[in-house]
Formats: sequence, structure tokens, C-alpha cells
Amino acid sequence: MSIATTRTLDGPGGIFVDTAAYTDLASWHAKADALRRADPVHRVEIDGYMSFYALTRHADVFEIERQPERFLNTLQSVLLPTTFYDQQIATGLVIKSLVHMDGQEHLGHRKITNDWFKPGNLRKVIEQRVNELARQFVDRMMARAPECDFAREIGLMFPLHVIMSILGVPEPDEPLMLRLTQELFASEDPEFGEGDALEVIANASRTFFEYFNNLTEDRRRSPAHDIATVLSEATIDGAPLGEIERVGYYMIVATAGHDTTSNSINGGLEALMRHPDQLRSLQDDPTKIDRAVDEIIRWATPVRHFLRHATEDYDLHGVRIRKGEAVLLSYLAANRDDAVFEDPHSFDIERANASEHLAFGTGVHFCLGSHLARMELRAFFRELLPRLESIELTGEPTHSVSNFVGGIKNLPVRYSLRAGQQ
Repeated sequence: MSIATTRTLDGPGGIFVDTAAYTDLASWHAKADALRRADPVHRVEIDGYMSFYALTRHADVFEIERQPERFLNTLQSVLLPTTFYDQQIATGLVIKSLVHMDGQEHLGHRKITNDWFKPGNLRKVIEQRVNELARQFVDRMMARAPECDFAREIGLMFPLHVIMSILGVPEPDEPLMLRLTQELFASEDPEFGEGDALEVIANASRTFFEYFNNLTEDRRRSPAHDIATVLSEATIDGAPLGEIERVGYYMIVATAGHDTTSNSINGGLEALMRHPDQLRSLQDDPTKIDRAVDEIIRWATPVRHFLRHATEDYDLHGVRIRKGEAVLLSYLAANRDDAVFEDPHSFDIERANASEHLAFGTGVHFCLGSHLARMELRAFFRELLPRLESIELTGEPTHSVSNFVGGIKNLPVRYSLRAGQQ
């Protein structure tokens, strides 16, 4: 039995549109669970946004993602006010990256860095550096004992430094990259954007364009062993990578490459603090960290959704999705589907099938940086957990106001060190 179409933010499907809904995840998941049971292909028509069908079942999200020829990425792959997309066209500030492409175009652009992000190459060129940075940032945390805001001071900064090292952004420019990422992904959060959210996004996009065009020119003059050099020299079918596509590539690496990982680290540490028995289990047997990393990523699911657009009529659970209509793939809901994950709202580092999560997507659009993200989480928790005697929350975490990429933005903690650690 389906639920009536959602037409206002306080309707059952409003949780996918309302950015503030993601600051209360317990309530969000309760509403998503109800939709998954009663109306897994739920129609949402809210003024100011494109209409879409919200998919909350793991199997349905998987089914749609595995058919890229029937459900396309477009320039409107993220749920934003329609006025933003109108403004993009009017100003010419169109952002086009891998998440906006399909078919041969997507394949050609993905090949540019695909080999760079393969596990073997990552182990060869970056793993030692990741381990060193994990040690540096845990050292920084230890120096600030007995208290810190872990999310803001450590969890946010470690992945930022890793991805900027890979990209080739100088360390003094990292605060700028952090600010621009927060403005793009959480423009409606008053902490990250002042004034009109659409103008915040537009200004951030302009700054990204200018910065990365300058970086491209620098690398063409002075090549280095980084992704910036790869992109500055890249060609598609013998022609140089277009400016819009090149800047979009920079942006997807610079933003998604750290914000998603930091949200996983922050969410993982919070979960471990709320389950001290599981934290101790990892301390006693660090070999469990590899499996725990996938449970942490499932639990946090930093990328909340993507949109796909039907190229033909398609039936799903008796609902006819018409050609041209949009579906919202709710990864956050899919990763709490009890048809796949037993007791899905429980955090369990021993979960046997945690790797079946869809936080990285699936199919041809499977996250290019997934191996790097797992490497960073493994390195960080292997460095942190053996050095802790105890750790606890000193206040409730706060969450970013965002329906696209989000997670914990403040995580106040008190901790003590094991004997001999500093």
C-alpha cells in the first residue's frame, strides 16, 4: 500500500529534501524505515525542487545503479533547489565531473585517474605517507589531552591533508579548500555559509574555477608527481581535457576526497565511544579493524543520495517511472535495510556482511576513491586505538545541515593515554 505523494517538507518524503532533517538521524531513519516498509518507491513533489521517486530499499538502489544506460547521471545529479540549476546556466558556472557523466564520456574521464587510485598503486605511492600523517594527527590529538573537539581538530583535518597531498595543493591553501568544500556541501548550514545558500555555492564555484585554473597553469610549467599534473596533461580522444571537465575533476577529488572520509572517521569514533566493549575489542585485536572499517562506513554513509534520470519508462514495485523522471537513490536508507543487514540500527564491528553497504555506490559509478578511504580509516584507527586508555563524549555531537554529503561536525571528547604513550 503506497503513501500519498509528499508535497510539503513535513510530509513523509520531506526528509530527503529538508537539509535540517539530517541533523536528527534517529528521527530520519525512523521515517525512512516506515517508507521502506509501506512505499519503497515514494513520490515527492515539493515546490522549488524537481519531482522524484525516493528509493529506500537496498535491492532497489542496487538495481537502478546497475543499469546506467536506463538511469542516467546528468548535470542535475544532486537534489538542490531548481533555481540553483537555473542560476548555473544563466551565469555559465556549470560544474561537470564524473558524477554528471555516463557511457563512453564517463569511461574516458574515469580512465584518467583510475590506475592512480588502484590498491597496488596506492600502496606504492601513498600508503607510507598516509601512515605518517595518521601518526602526526594522533600525536596532535595526544598533545591536546585531556580534551578536544575531535571532529573539528582531528577528524576533519587528517583526510584533508591526505587528499591535498595527493592532489598537489600546497599546505597553506588547505584552509581555503576546507572552506570551499563546506560551502558546497553544506551551504544551508549557517556555520558554513552566510546569506543566500545558492549564492554561497556560486561564489565557492567561482573560487574553485579560478584556483584550479591557476594550478593547471603552474603544473604545465612545472610538472610534479601529483593528480594536478595528471589532470593538467590529460587528453580525451587526443584533445586536451576541457576546462569545465578539468575543474570539475579537481573539485570532485578535492571535496569528496576528504569530506566523506572525515565524516566516516568522526562517525566511527562516536559509535565506538557509545559501544566501549567494541572499542576494547579492537584495541585487544587490531586485526579486526579491517572489517570494522566497512561497518563504520555503512554506519556513517557520508554521501546521502544521488539522483538518476530515466531514459525510458520503467516499472518498479508496480510504480511506473516515466521517461525523464528522476529517482533519488537514498544510500543512507539502503544501508539500514533489514532485508540485508540484521538488526541494521545496531553498530557491530563483527558484522559479517558489512562490506555489502552501498556507501560507495555500485556498478560503473563505484567510488573511485574507495580504496584510499578504507586505507585512511585503517591507518588512523590502527594508530589511535592502541594509544588510548579511555575516551568518552563530553557533550552531544552536532551534525551538518546537508542532504547531500554530511555527518558529525562537532565531537567533544575527553580521553586519557595508556602508560608510555604521549
